[in-house]
Amino acid sequence: MKKKIENIFLKKKILIYGLGKSGISSFKFLRNKADIYLFDDLKITHPKQISKEKLLRIKFDIIIISPGINIFNCKLSKFLKLNKKKIYTDLDVFFTFYKNKCITITGTNGKSTTAKILYEVLKDQKKDVRLIGNIGNPPLNEKKISKNTIFVIEASSYQLDYSQLFSSKYSIILNIKPDHLERHKTLQNYVDAKFKLLGSQSKSCLAFVKSDDVLISRKLKTKKFNCKIVKVNTKKNYNDFLEIKNKYFLTESNRENLSFIIELAKKLKLKNHLLQKTIKNFKGLKYRQQIIIQNKYLTIINDSKSTSFSSSVGILKKDTNILWLLGGIYKKGDKLELKKKDLSNVTAFIYGENKNFFNKQLRSKVKFKNYKNLEDAVKNVFSIIRKKRFIKYTILFSPCAASFDRFKNFEERGLYFNRLVKRFMYGK
Repeated sequence: MKKKIENIFLKKKILIYGLGKSGISSFKFLRNKADIYLFDDLKITHPKQISKEKLLRIKFDIIIISPGINIFNCKLSKFLKLNKKKIYTDLDVFFTFYKNKCITITGTNGKSTTAKILYEVLKDQKKDVRLIGNIGNPPLNEKKISKNTIFVIEASSYQLDYSQLFSSKYSIILNIKPDHLERHKTLQNYVDAKFKLLGSQSKSCLAFVKSDDVLISRKLKTKKFNCKIVKVNTKKNYNDFLEIKNKYFLTESNRENLSFIIELAKKLKLKNHLLQKTIKNFKGLKYRQQIIIQNKYLTIINDSKSTSFSSSVGILKKDTNILWLLGGIYKKGDKLELKKKDLSNVTAFIYGENKNFFNKQLRSKVKFKNYKNLEDAVKNVFSIIRKKRFIKYTILFSPCAASFDRFKNFEERGLYFNRLVKRFMYGK
């Protein structure tokens, strides 16, 4: 039972900074509970939005900041630094109003997929479960919440970094690899942001962490946490507990995600036959190692969500004759940790303006060619397949980079890739 926290958001003067999904949901939730003002770096038409000049003349009790706002690089940067102790998130608001059981998942890779699997598992166990957070569903949009409602939360390092009050009964850190260093500045800051999830837990809480993750292990040696920590062996064979027939879980990364679900299922004492059914039927999420075409000689995987090398490692090790498409805005400090022997059956097709970075990472490890854009790269891949029609190939679109060079987000990038496949495969 969580200790009672005084609700600091009631009847206060609050600035909501950032009018994306989480900002608007925070406004709608709090507008009848507090005196609310809105601000966004972009010119968004909203009756409650105020100018920067007016904002700086108001003394706010609380600032609720959207995860997408970088306090070191935004229009209110100086103001936020002076008022850092007043900064909270929608997760903090959520926590002070609802005392329900939460299972919160973070990590560098696999958060969305693991959260979705867990949501499906609990739903099939006849639980009132909601999937919220970084996966795209703001927590404050949820309605008809009862005392038995369980929340599965995907939490990013940005959300955790800014949160001051949020805590979760169960927490999961899937893995930690260097990521978002352009925002967090140092690897240590990034690791610390992830571990805020454990730091906020009490003795009655459980935390599940990957047992052989270097950065996780290093952090656990340097700091003690109140919660009970369960170290998950992601290489363990779970065939004695769960018969896995779903091809989706053949890749190393998806098996690792599943290992956390199995360990949590044991602690929650879930019904094994229902768990078996859920795992068998799980289809995966769009653009996350999604198999879009599979026949005797060709498998095409759309992994547009991939924004770093570490997110692609598991799938690169899986198949033979992989034609790997990658490119975009690379992550600061990102490195391809696979060796030449791991990539002997891979040919890479690098596209976009940042070819030099990817060339440097892949040189001496894998065969590669450079292309002006994704369209040219895909066109060349299909010309290779047509010439060697009876050889089994896997086309892997796993960009290992952010999409903002040409696309609004990874979803738009994934949809564009699917359209290219249709054009070059079927002439559509």
